[in-house]
Amino acid sequence: MTRRTVLRGVAAMTSMASVSARRGRIAMAHDKSGSPSTDRCDIQLPKPSLKGKLTLEEAIARRRSVREFADHPLSLEEVGQLLWATEGITGHASYLRAHPSAGGLHPLEVYVLDADGVFHYEPEKHRLRPVREGDLRGDLAKAAHRQWFITDAVCVIAITAVYARTTGKYGDRGRMRYVPMDAAHAAQNVLLQAVALGLGAVPVGAFDDEAVRAVLGVSANEVPLYLIPVGKGRG
Repeated sequence: MTRRTVLRGVAAMTSMASVSARRGRIAMAHDKSGSPSTDRCDIQLPKPSLKGKLTLEEAIARRRSVREFADHPLSLEEVGQLLWATEGITGHASYLRAHPSAGGLHPLEVYVLDADGVFHYEPEKHRLRPVREGDLRGDLAKAAHRQWFITDAVCVIAITAVYARTTGKYGDRGRMRYVPMDAAHAAQNVLLQAVALGLGAVPVGAFDDEAVRAVLGVSANEVPLYLIPVGKGRG
């Protein structure tokens, strides 16, 4: 049975219409008539909220790995909030972000996959840039040694790293320690933000790096470190 859903949010450019689509879609650009645009445009994400319904302590206490997801919509606001918690800018400069980074170098890149395709998160403008079209969650599950629950999540947040940004200053210590620490900081932010939004998530590290890189459509200098399926937990 084909699962379908509605993602409510603000599309790119000046459109403020809600978007109806298959389960897991983030957004589509609409023209003034409300019809889908034939051009894939950048998607401006809503401004992140700085106050939630749960305290940090409550989110920590409730966090669990969730691998069973319900057929439940996510709004564009929720997707934007998750991405902001992953790598969003929180200060007056681009290096002041949601997680600490050795030397303020921020080697991480963040992607989100849903039924529409692969999108790259651009922290400076808090927006999504389309990278690949089509629902590739099944291919991603295959790349992750057939962990099929990945296909059931509304979206999957993928974290990669450009090691050269950090190793240029810190050498091997950057590769062996600082970059993995950056990724772990960011992943924990995603997991706690998911809880705060009433969602479930799980970090996935078992996958074929080259296969994941091919699914994401990223260059050889980006190393996949985390896959984090996100959605409303079943039950």
